[in-house]
Amino acid sequence: MPPVSVLDLAPVPQGSTPADALCNTLDLARHAEALGYRRYWLAEHHNMVGIASAATAVVIGHVAAGTRTIRVGAGGIMLPNHPPLVIAEQFGTLESLFPGRIDLGVGRAPGTDQRTLRALRRDPASADTFPQDVVELQALLGPLQPGQAVQAVPGTGTRVPIWILGSSLFGAQLAAMLGLPYAFASHFAPAALIPALQVYRERFQPSEQLERPYAMAGVNVIAADSDGEARRLFTSAQQQFTNLFRGTRGQLQPPIDDIEAYWSPAERQQASAMLARSFVGSADTIRAGLADFVRETGVDEIIAVAAIYDHAARRRSYEILAEVAGSLPGAAAGASGFAA
Repeated sequence: MPPVSVLDLAPVPQGSTPADALCNTLDLARHAEALGYRRYWLAEHHNMVGIASAATAVVIGHVAAGTRTIRVGAGGIMLPNHPPLVIAEQFGTLESLFPGRIDLGVGRAPGTDQRTLRALRRDPASADTFPQDVVELQALLGPLQPGQAVQAVPGTGTRVPIWILGSSLFGAQLAAMLGLPYAFASHFAPAALIPALQVYRERFQPSEQLERPYAMAGVNVIAADSDGEARRLFTSAQQQFTNLFRGTRGQLQPPIDDIEAYWSPAERQQASAMLARSFVGSADTIRAGLADFVRETGVDEIIAVAAIYDHAARRRSYEILAEVAGSLPGAAAGASGFAA
C-alpha cells in the first residue's frame, strides 16, 4: 500500500458555520497526524457556502501551527487567480515558519464560477498562461539569480515543493515536461485517470526536484464499522454532487436513508460517474477496493477525501482507513517513500 494522505475541503455541514468547519479542520489534522498520514492538503474554492478554505494559505498556516510533523499544503492553489509573486511570498512565508513541512500544489482551474472570477479581478484567459506562471513560480522559489530584479521575500531559496494538479491530460503533460510530481483529481473527475497517468509516466523528464515520476490520486473514502452505515454516510456526498447539477450548491447535507428518492435517474447517472472512484464500506470492503485500485493504477500515493456530515463519523472514517492502509501489502515499504 502506498502512503496515504488527507485532502480536506473544509466542509461546512448544514446548520454550522465556517468557524465550526475550521475548528473541525484543525482537529482532523491533529487526528491524521496521530494516525500516521503523510500529508494534509487543503483546496482553494470561492463563493461556495459549503467550503471554508477559500483563504487557503491562511488555513494552511492555521493547520501547520496546530500540528508538529505532518506535511501541510495546498491541493491546491488555483494559480490563474493569483500573481505568481504573491503565491511565492505566501508559501515562502509558510516554509519559513514551518520548514520542511509545506507543499504547494497548483492547478489551472479557477475553482469557482465566471462571475466570481471577475470578482477576483482575474481575466478568464489567465488559465492560458498557466505553464509560464508555474515556471515563474519555480524561479521565485528557487535560488536568487545574478541580476534578478524581483524576488519573493520570504520565498527566494526556500524551494517549496511544487506539484501539478489536474483532471485531464493537460496537467499530466505539463508535470511530465517540468519533472514535477503529479496529483490527479479522480475523486471528482475519474474518467481520464488512467490515460493521464500513462502520459505522465511515458513523458516524464527528470528535474532538480524529482528524478522519476511520482503520481498521487485523489479518491473518496467513506469508511464505517459496517457497509450499511458507510453507504448511509455516503449519501451526503451523493446529495452534494446532485446539487451541483441542479445549480443549488449549499452546505453539506446530513445523510438520508433513501438516496433513490432524492435524485432522478439522470442525476444518479451523472453523480455516480463523477464519484466512480469512491470506496465506501467497512474495513474489509475498503481494503479490497483500495488494493484493486493500487494494482490498477500503480499510484505512488493516495489522497483521500471524506465528505461526511458528522465530524465524529469523519474522524472514525479516517481511523479505519489508517488501519486498512497499515494492513495492506507494501504498507511498511510505502511509509518511507517520497516525502516532499
